[in-house]
Amino acid sequence: MNTFVIGDIHGGLKALIQLLNKLEIQDEDTLIFLGDYVDGWSESAQVIQFVMELSEKINCIFIKGNHDVWCEEWLKSDDVNPTWYMHGGKETMESYMGFSKEDKEQHLQFFQNMPLYFIDDKNRLFIHAGFTSMHGVEKEVFRETFYFDRTLWEMALALDKNIGVHSELYPNRLKNYSEIFIGHTPTINFNSYEPMHAANVWNVDTGATFYGKLTGMNIDTKTFFQSDVVKTLYPNEMGRNKI
Repeated sequence: MNTFVIGDIHGGLKALIQLLNKLEIQDEDTLIFLGDYVDGWSESAQVIQFVMELSEKINCIFIKGNHDVWCEEWLKSDDVNPTWYMHGGKETMESYMGFSKEDKEQHLQFFQNMPLYFIDDKNRLFIHAGFTSMHGVEKEVFRETFYFDRTLWEMALALDKNIGVHSELYPNRLKNYSEIFIGHTPTINFNSYEPMHAANVWNVDTGATFYGKLTGMNIDTKTFFQSDVVKTLYPNEMGRNKI
């Protein structure tokens, strides 16, 4: 039985299917998705439909990302957030053409049921972006932090590698969990096309919405698999050009 964590998909259904084939998922495996299923490539609505059906066959945990929050708000109210529209929302709205009102309602419920984080039985935290409380996610004041924060990753990157977890200089924020798995901040921002590791934080967003790949990682062995560069799977599309 394996557990795989999957980074930000951003409407790249072709990349997701390709990745799952490489992972060779078994019925008893678990998939933990780190959020941002939509916004970017042209198949956002199709991604949601696909993962909903996938969850009927194998155990899946769907963390909510900031783009999912925007899409949820649109499905609920028809209000278009201008920031969302410019950062993939336009493509997501277009992907819903042909979906019935009932389909959209099912997708809305799917978004509404997504947790903002998950902690497993080995005290590993899975969250889209991060958190700021030194006491952990349960003590976080603003829920938006879970899907917008970048300071957790910045802190992990800046930490002196010689400072161990038992040192009083090791950040209390990181001590709350044995490991932390995040998406949200593309590793291609740091010239890496593969998952990055800093302190006890693993960043699995390898830039699928831009010019990177979609990644799935075994949380125990840290073996990872990747799709092709996603833009090569959608040669007639631009994808998102702003980070």
